[in-house]
Amino acid sequence: MTETERAFAPVPLAEAAKLSGLETLQKILSGEFPAAPIARTLNFAMSSAEEGRVEFRGVPTADHLNPMGAVHGGWTATILDSALGCVVMSMLKPGEGYTTAEFKVNIVRPLTAGMGEVVCEARILHRGRTLATAEGYLRDTNGKLLAHGTETCAIFPIENMMR
Repeated sequence: MTETERAFAPVPLAEAAKLSGLETLQKILSGEFPAAPIARTLNFAMSSAEEGRVEFRGVPTADHLNPMGAVHGGWTATILDSALGCVVMSMLKPGEGYTTAEFKVNIVRPLTAGMGEVVCEARILHRGRTLATAEGYLRDTNGKLLAHGTETCAIFPIENMMR
């Protein structure tokens, strides 16, 4: 499916509420559910999802530059936040929702508009009843570390988001 054919919107919560988080992510990957609108804006997408592990891929462009000519830290933070949140989602049971409660990012190398594709991998560290923690790594295609981060997400009934 090309980007022009791809739908971008929040997932239908009433349908997602009946599925596990991993099933919802798999429907996003297959195109049955839309991708998040932020993915189109920032030129990245989820590329794989399994329980406890998620991968995103993206290409920073000149549209993502800060005044100094490097890729804005917000781009880096957003791809990390997306992967970290989705890896928590991969652990959710039907009827559960989540949101980021705390997020920490360390950018160790600047990203540039011409660097090509980057890969962001996130893994679950802990999944409790109401909180989950995850870690993620952003690397270039040669495996060089660009940034890393951790996230804590709150877990709650998905119906709280459907008001």
